[in-house]
Amino acid sequence: MRISFRKKIIVVLTVYMLVGGAIWFLNYYNNSLINRKLRIIEKKVDLLNTILEARRYEKNFFLTLNVHHLDSAVTFIRQAEEKMSYLTLAEAGEPASNGLALHMANLDDYRSAMSRLMALSTAGSLSPQSQIPPAEIETNQATIRRMGRVITEASEAMVLVDREHINRLIIHSQFYHFTTLAGMILITILAALFFFFNVIQPLKMLEAAIGEIASGNYENVPSIAPAVEFESLVGSLNKMISMLNRRSEDLIQAKKLAALGTLTSGVAHELNNPLNNISTSMQILLEELEDPDLGFKRELLADAEKEVERARDIVRALLEFSRQRAFSIKTVLFRPLVDDTIRLIKGELPAPVKLVLDVPDDIQAMVDSRRIQQVLLNLIFNAIQAMENGGTLSISAQRCGTDAFYVRVSDTGKGIPPEVLRKIFDPFFSTKTARPRSDENSSAYDAFLDHEGTGLGLAICHGIVKKHGGHIDVQSQLGEGATFTVYLPMEKVDDVAC
Repeated sequence: MRISFRKKIIVVLTVYMLVGGAIWFLNYYNNSLINRKLRIIEKKVDLLNTILEARRYEKNFFLTLNVHHLDSAVTFIRQAEEKMSYLTLAEAGEPASNGLALHMANLDDYRSAMSRLMALSTAGSLSPQSQIPPAEIETNQATIRRMGRVITEASEAMVLVDREHINRLIIHSQFYHFTTLAGMILITILAALFFFFNVIQPLKMLEAAIGEIASGNYENVPSIAPAVEFESLVGSLNKMISMLNRRSEDLIQAKKLAALGTLTSGVAHELNNPLNNISTSMQILLEELEDPDLGFKRELLADAEKEVERARDIVRALLEFSRQRAFSIKTVLFRPLVDDTIRLIKGELPAPVKLVLDVPDDIQAMVDSRRIQQVLLNLIFNAIQAMENGGTLSISAQRCGTDAFYVRVSDTGKGIPPEVLRKIFDPFFSTKTARPRSDENSSAYDAFLDHEGTGLGLAICHGIVKKHGGHIDVQSQLGEGATFTVYLPMEKVDDVAC
């Protein structure tokens, strides 16, 4: 039988309240007994003190034969009888009440004996001159003293018994307090275990699943066992995960189709232009085949060759973009890598463009130096083309934390429009045309695959940086230039956060 989380909580709280209530009642009852016994023992101590006062006057009488002492003793004995009557009523029904009744009878006999002795005084007078016959005094003295001693010892015994009873009650009270503490600790431990296994663990599972979903990973979401306590929530979450998985698959498929459409359209468009030019040149050449003008024919063939090279570059860029070649990751100093890159483009740097370099000498990173040079070349050429009328090209690098750094390429050109900024890393998206190459630096461009005009340069850069575990940010304002920031790890990691 499955019990709901609400019912479990109610059961736990009910047990907690019952146990706590029982322990509280035991403590309250024990404390009430102690308070009652303390009041009774106060009365018994008072009774004992009253009896001792009566005995003191009794002794004074037998020493001085002064009837006033005898009268005072009788008075104190009557007060003791009144207090004894109160105690008898207070302890009625208890085992000690029989002892109080016997004590009351002894006290009554003690008072009667002293009253008879007092009645023998001359003419019933209580004046100091009143005399009691010596024979009567000798006859009653031993009896009265024995009775007084018995009453005193009995009173002291009652007080002692009650004190021992109070001590036992105090010991029981301490035991109840320790029992209460142990019970509360036990219940707390059981409640903690209950909440750990029935609340915390399911919540951790939910947290792990939600974390995977938040990170966009719908395929490796931890399985969540049906938990009675969170059955509705877990059911909804599992349903959401299932829907997200289906929608993620649909979205991935749609993205693949969209990317394939973009790629096909871009390839068709880029290859169509050189192929049309080649076709036109070949048609003209065929028509003018009998024409003796060799210079014109050489010009047509040269144009066709340029278009073939352009088509080859497009295919090469496409292959580079899609190729999954292994990276050659090794530890390099970043400043020499930047210096080598600057030397490659030194001849392409226009005179109106000022280069500012701020790269520390101590930055060391694990990268594929050839691929990172390819990234830097693309960013630098983009910055140069953005400054048609000259400006400042800034290349800087700086550590961010202990395990990462960034390199920043900035220009003071015309900037990037917002609608273009969102698409600059898309394959085959480009706003510029192919730039003519200079023969003396053609090997540098071939080595690092400068794909200007094909729309693959930044897409390839984005892929290279991502495979290094880094990312690229871009910021730009129209008329104020653009800044590309490449974040890279200093060691081989899965991701970089600066």
